[in-house]
Amino acid sequence: MNNDSKYNDKEYMNIVSDIIEHSEFEKTKEIVHHGLNRFDHCLRVSYYSYKVSKLLKLDYKESARAGLLHDFFFVNNNDVDASTRIDVLINHPKYALNNAKRYFDLSLKEENIISSHMFPVSLKVPRYMESWIVDIVDNVVAIFESFYAVRKHIGIAVNFLLVVVLNYWR
Repeated sequence: MNNDSKYNDKEYMNIVSDIIEHSEFEKTKEIVHHGLNRFDHCLRVSYYSYKVSKLLKLDYKESARAGLLHDFFFVNNNDVDASTRIDVLINHPKYALNNAKRYFDLSLKEENIISSHMFPVSLKVPRYMESWIVDIVDNVVAIFESFYAVRKHIGIAVNFLLVVVLNYWR
């Protein structure tokens, strides 16, 4: 998906622009997430959840909004030790829900979407089809983002090796 396609989708932007433009939510741009940043990750999950929910004639507005807020927390995994990282993995839906409720009005469905997006890791069971969609879309997006991050590191290593080899043979 072209990064601009979601921004060119006027209906989608009307649904989520208040969140995207919120000063607290914008702070997620500074947090590394799956090798990229949390803002872009949340935007991808939100947009794909919106598209799938719309295709299935479900509540695409709540899918879009809750999908955007599903990782609305400020712990940077790169800044914590392994045991804290596991705690964050399990409990971050609670952190995200607390932040989302602090800054935005949420429906019960949006609360469930956010709090259950890590099922079965977090043990909070999704109660709505939209919750399942965001959970599954988040997993798929995270996998692709992780591959991107690995590919980027491999590219850097290959370029370094090429520079060393080319300088060695001079």
